[in-house]
Amino acid sequence: MNFSYRVKAVFLLVFLTVTQLIYSQNSKFTVTLDAGHGAHDYGAVYSGRIEKNIALAVVLKVGAILEKTRKIDVIYTRKTDVFIDLIERANIANRAKSDIFVSIHCNANKNTAADGTETYVMGLSKLASNLEVAKKENSVITKEKDYKQKYDGFDPNSPESLLGFTLMQEEYLDNSINLASKIEEQFGKLGKKLRQGGVKQERFMVLHKAYMPRVLVEMGFISNPVEGEILNSEEGQDELADAIANAIISYRNENFGDGSLPIKELKPSKRVVVKQVKDTIIKPSTVEKTTEAKQDELKKEDKSNGIIYKVQIGTSPKKVALESKNFKGLEPISMNELNKSFVYLYGETTDMQEAKRFLATAKSKGYTTAFIVPFKNGQKISLQEALKL
Repeated sequence: MNFSYRVKAVFLLVFLTVTQLIYSQNSKFTVTLDAGHGAHDYGAVYSGRIEKNIALAVVLKVGAILEKTRKIDVIYTRKTDVFIDLIERANIANRAKSDIFVSIHCNANKNTAADGTETYVMGLSKLASNLEVAKKENSVITKEKDYKQKYDGFDPNSPESLLGFTLMQEEYLDNSINLASKIEEQFGKLGKKLRQGGVKQERFMVLHKAYMPRVLVEMGFISNPVEGEILNSEEGQDELADAIANAIISYRNENFGDGSLPIKELKPSKRVVVKQVKDTIIKPSTVEKTTEAKQDELKKEDKSNGIIYKVQIGTSPKKVALESKNFKGLEPISMNELNKSFVYLYGETTDMQEAKRFLATAKSKGYTTAFIVPFKNGQKISLQEALKL
């Protein structure tokens, strides 16, 4: 073997090794964690409790848990006390081609008795309380240079100016709700109060610009003396991090199709007392029972309820013939029309487990943003509704 041939052989071996390494890295489930606020933007501050510090502490703890699995790549919008523009936070996730985006915050209210967790997805709401949360989080952009030009006239005090949804963003709504539901369910297992059911919709700029399933978590009220101290404590932050990490791992197990990762068992904190108030309260025993009931229902499957699962693989402004050669060999393919565009779906089953296999197949073919969509009597419903049924 001559020298030139050996060099070429070594180069080829190195190239194949690097290519394989890159492929294996890209095949990991990628999560972008966003610690709200930072630097001169303190967020909410009450009695020495500072939102930006609490959010960062929990994000770093969640990231450490996820990184230990060795099957999840974690991207951080910030790991130190720095200020990051809202649009850049979303762009960090977009550039990393993250599978999900999780923005972590603390809530606050002039009424210091207000307490409980909330997890938001991008959407429209007419509830005044939701609107106030959106205004508070969106107001961060006024701290950015030239924000009026950068955000094209968006008014943080008028979230309805974010009505320009794109089809891509609508595509991720069901999965966002699924992730938000898992986070609130895990909070419930800790014995935390879930405000009005926990999962809500509102218009947040940081969510609006992220093109993937995404949620904004309000871990509790920093303004509440009791809950605020829990948020500010090492133990309280550890509990919150465990809950959020559990939810992310559960979502990954359900949607990524690369084997299940273990989920830590959570127990109610002895320091957290669930109070009887007007808002809906989900106690730990109720959540556990509900989860078991859902699992039993999935085992029995949903034929009697008329639920069919398909995998949405993409949308297009053009109509494409429903032939397997046009969809990388996948079949059967069906199509729905939505807002003058065409939505393409792969597979059809009443078995959730088979739907997950369809999802894994679609992703292996390159449809990395594919997700499961349930239908009842021909009408699209959310995964959350399907599980309830």
